[in-house]
Amino acid sequence: MSWLILLIAGLCESGWAVGLKYAEGFSRLVPSVATALAMIASVVLLGLAVRGLPLGTAYAVWTGIGTVGTALLGMWLFGDAATPARLACIALIVCGIAGLKLAT
Repeated sequence: MSWLILLIAGLCESGWAVGLKYAEGFSRLVPSVATALAMIASVVLLGLAVRGLPLGTAYAVWTGIGTVGTALLGMWLFGDAATPARLACIALIVCGIAGLKLAT
């Protein structure tokens, strides 16, 4: 169950990172509120996940999910570059996340 909670926490992290773009410096109310809620949810869920997982593993996986999700959403939603080098680096992060999962 801790891994599922951690996955959701990581997805919330991607959500708030993307929300920052839509909030436009917290000048738009609805995206700003949604971003703040995603931030809170992400940290609260991370706190719940570390009850059953090692802190270092949980934090690394949380940030990795957030990083990969945010990078992919940036490519999809905002036209960020999807160069082979960027995609290869994202794949390395995914391998690291999988490795941490398997090692725990």
